[in-house]
Amino acid sequence: MKRKMRFTKDFLFATSIILCLLSTPVSGFPWLFPNASSTVPPSFLPNATSSVWQSFQKFAGCHSGERVDGLAGLKKYFQHFGYIPDSPSNFTDDFDDAFESALKKYQQNFNLNATGVLDESTIQQMVRPRCGVADIINGTSTMNSGKSAKSTHSIHTVAHYSFFPYRPTWPPSKRDLTYAFLPANQLSDTVKAVFAHSFARWSAVTPLSFTESSVYLTADIKIAFFRGDHNDGEPFDGVLGTLAHAFSPPDGRFHLDGAENWVVDDARKSSIPSAVDLESVAVHEIGHLLGLGHSSQEEAIMFPTISSGMKKVELANDDIQGIQFLYGSNPNTDVTSSTATTIPSSRERESTSGGGHGLGNCWGAMIMMAVLSLFFTL
Repeated sequence: MKRKMRFTKDFLFATSIILCLLSTPVSGFPWLFPNASSTVPPSFLPNATSSVWQSFQKFAGCHSGERVDGLAGLKKYFQHFGYIPDSPSNFTDDFDDAFESALKKYQQNFNLNATGVLDESTIQQMVRPRCGVADIINGTSTMNSGKSAKSTHSIHTVAHYSFFPYRPTWPPSKRDLTYAFLPANQLSDTVKAVFAHSFARWSAVTPLSFTESSVYLTADIKIAFFRGDHNDGEPFDGVLGTLAHAFSPPDGRFHLDGAENWVVDDARKSSIPSAVDLESVAVHEIGHLLGLGHSSQEEAIMFPTISSGMKKVELANDDIQGIQFLYGSNPNTDVTSSTATTIPSSRERESTSGGGHGLGNCWGAMIMMAVLSLFFTL
């Protein structure tokens, strides 16, 4: 009898935990579990890629004049990132002139052959996980492939950095910016430290400083993990796809997709196919918070895409040149675009050496495993 009562109490306790977690709103817990790749069966993990992104592959080889089933969905992708402005609500499946023009602009921004044909290299670029901030805003491109840079030196340089329309920045009175985390996310100190390191990369090359605040509502920069639609007009799409987005200054909103398999130490060491390096994404989005648009230079932090299992956190010359154009250099250091160390190519891929500290598992799987363990201990 006592054994039965003990089981009932334990079962009810575990069930209450599950119900509590399932009632957590979309702004609640992101996938934040250490060592996920080595302790949870793959069947518990989300799909590595969404069917929407996988379906892009069927368009390989399409060109102007064709009509391809599902091409309307691809047009929505280009519309979302600004390549087809002022578009009708209902797209057709025709590969028309407007779509060809949008495709050529996309290919130019990403340093691809601007053929206007959906070739394999273009498709491969499109399916890479990326920032949710548009490349073209209000008809103005935030990517400038091959833009000539002003230089006082005899050596001609080419800059690829860009800004938001009208070049918004934080005002001169705001050089010490505060940031805070959405309390509902309940982030650990380890995760918060990743963001601190990311902010430090930008403060090292500018006169800006960043201080964590405990008051979310009054902080200059508000960091939050959300899933799906979170009422800012930019819903997240689940695993991979769009990873995060941030708004230009002085808005300060910085949102990350809580459904991603975030990794805090090094995504290259994770065995999860959809592992996303948190610091790499954070450094990129902070660039947007400060006023930088996307760069066409693949080695730059502000390049819009990053593959799963990749780590890219060092500011490139292009990033430094762009941010110092807006704010100037750090008066306490002597880091400029001419003195910055060249970073490794962003084509560097993940290591297959094993597990790292993943942020990517599901509450349900962990709790269910705990519940199952009750049956084996009775």
